Amino acid sequence: MRILAVDYGDARTGLASCDVYESIASPVGTIFEWNRDKLVEKIRKKTEELGTELIVVGLPINMDGTKGERAEKCCELSELLKEATGIDTVMWDERVTTVQAIGILNESNVRGKRRKEVIDTVAATLILEGYLDYRKKTGK
Repeated sequence: MRILAVDYGDARTGLASCDVYESIASPVGTIFEWNRDKLVEKIRKKTEELGTELIVVGLPINMDGTKGERAEKCCELSELLKEATGIDTVMWDERVTTVQAIGILNESNVRGKRRKEVIDTVAATLILEGYLDYRKKTGK
């Protein structure tokens, strides 16, 4: 199944996708868009281009397990994507993906402007890897 992961941000939204065998999560890119309706349309086009069958949206749960304003925005985006694409969406806990992405970029010596351009895509890839691992372990 082709799955698209979304790391939603107010200005930058990272995307990652997997192969049909769900074995490799790969970065797709970053969408630079402030307008949520335009963002949804850009993601919809990307789902068509990739043949996406499921969308995983990162859910930024607070470390204490509560959901804040950012999590609510992500849930709203998930619903908008489902309506716009007709594709099921799943929310996935992304608590530490940005921290992990920073670590990966530090190890790769990616800094400055280039880091801003790719950090959300790296985070989306980590979200998708976590979700794919879950599917393998649970058989879902």
